[in-house]
Amino acid sequence: MPDFSPWHDNSLTYSPPNSEPAPSRRISEDPEFHSLRRAQRRFGVRATLLSVGGFLLYVLLSHSFPDLMNQRLLGNLTLGLTLGLGQFAVMGVTAWCYVRYMRTRVDPLARGLASRLEQHQAGSHRTAAPNGEAGQAFRPGSARGFRTW
Repeated sequence: MPDFSPWHDNSLTYSPPNSEPAPSRRISEDPEFHSLRRAQRRFGVRATLLSVGGFLLYVLLSHSFPDLMNQRLLGNLTLGLTLGLGQFAVMGVTAWCYVRYMRTRVDPLARGLASRLEQHQAGSHRTAAPNGEAGQAFRPGSARGFRTW
């Protein structure tokens, strides 16, 4: 443990002094949250392996088989130059697949989880402030919420 902690109770984590009571269950313990993280991670690993693997294959081919990579295809266009330009196509296709995958598989899970969190926060605000101050609950687009692109 470090000798100095900037927080008043010498902990390594910060919690605001006048924070709301913690919910009975954290969102990171929700099985739907785990499936969301798993879906993101699964595609991210595949996309990274495809992109980095394609680039490493290009570098290894350039280093190991220079005669093959210098083979002319059309005029001054060589196989190595064509494969190098193909890296841009691989990155573009990977980005397009990532956006499509996130929109179809991950975003619906995230929206469902966000709506459940919003309902939970609205319910906890109503029980914590029964005199009509429940309007402070999470609202998308509000100063407390996250905005979309």
